[in-house]
Amino acid sequence: MEKFKRKILKNGLRLILAPRKGLAATALVLVEAGSEYETKKINGVSHFLEHLMFKGTAKRPRPGAISEELDALGAEYNAFTSQEYTGYWAKAQKEKLPQILELVSDLYLNPVFNNEEIDKERGVVIEEINMYEDTPMRKIHDIFGELLYGDQPAGWDVAGKKEIIRRLTKEEITSYRDKHYIAGATVVAVAGDFSETKAMRLIENLFSGLERGRKIVKSKTKEKQSKPAVAVKFKESDQAHLVLGTRAFDIFDDRRHALQVLANVAGGGMSSRLFHRVREKLGAAYYIRASNDLLLDHGHFSVSAGVDHKKLEIVIRAVLEELKRLADEPVGADELKKAKDHLIGNFILGMETSDELAGFYGSQEILSEKLSRPSQVINKIRKVSSDDVRKVARTIFKNDKLNLALIGPYRKAETFKRILRFN
Repeated sequence: MEKFKRKILKNGLRLILAPRKGLAATALVLVEAGSEYETKKINGVSHFLEHLMFKGTAKRPRPGAISEELDALGAEYNAFTSQEYTGYWAKAQKEKLPQILELVSDLYLNPVFNNEEIDKERGVVIEEINMYEDTPMRKIHDIFGELLYGDQPAGWDVAGKKEIIRRLTKEEITSYRDKHYIAGATVVAVAGDFSETKAMRLIENLFSGLERGRKIVKSKTKEKQSKPAVAVKFKESDQAHLVLGTRAFDIFDDRRHALQVLANVAGGGMSSRLFHRVREKLGAAYYIRASNDLLLDHGHFSVSAGVDHKKLEIVIRAVLEELKRLADEPVGADELKKAKDHLIGNFILGMETSDELAGFYGSQEILSEKLSRPSQVINKIRKVSSDDVRKVARTIFKNDKLNLALIGPYRKAETFKRILRFN
């Protein structure tokens, strides 16, 4: 689990090898292209492009050919788009690594963009957006992001808007790809049981022709907030969905491990404070959890829940009370140890699969972090003290940093602004 090798090819592509005996093999390609690299005119192009990359290549021009070959290998595979990068991956038995590497490299390097297929996929992406709109548990996080960051890339939906997807041209899509899908913005990570020498030679052969290009830097996120903020989206529903959170800091901040522990104490499991208070004691929610999302130049802490309408205000007040308690009172030794053990245990379990292992190293590399081994991450979590947790809580849990997003049968944000404060 601790061994890895990093190499930069002549064209600037970064390569990470993380061998581990007994695992299946995963090939993961990441690129610095996501919604925060877009302009408003083409918001959603990163995600749309991700879909189109499976629609045929110069070598395999028939749509669906790559999926058929991966299925025939018994592989698991997928792609994803986030705010700051896009990824393409496949996982299969270790002896099939050469085949999945060739297939993933082909779809990444040699896509063809057929106008008819582009138009078909517009419908698919629009239906995906419709699905998110009809899934308030998912949609509420988009509303929260827009509330925090407004009309700038950090506040835009990764999937984009339907009207933009309908009008994106082939030229806009290919131009975006040509600018971003370059060697210097690409990371190839391979993890699992494989021969390092053979894998490195194969990757060098497959990716050596990728254009070096000039890497584009994303626009800087602007942080601005002077008072609590509320966003309400009206929807007739049997349950209110909320995200209540605060601005935090970026992924490079030394306090990130303390924030992880804080989130775990607050709402990291079925024995966490918020789960006990809101679900077990109040019987007001099925799900409630706390998390943090830290990115290149911004980040936030949030609590999300699906709540009984009649108990919504009670739940909001309870969440605020529990967060304030974290700022006012030190976490006890037993509770702190439990939270850290929970975090570490889940982390170690994740590292038992090659796709998670590839993602662990690949995501660090694509975000230009100094690469940490799993044991180093574990040690940093273990070193978090009760005082560290309290200091972070005191820093971020302030009235002027509070934000509340709601989906439910409500029309007025003012109703909730009056209770959105730490007393």
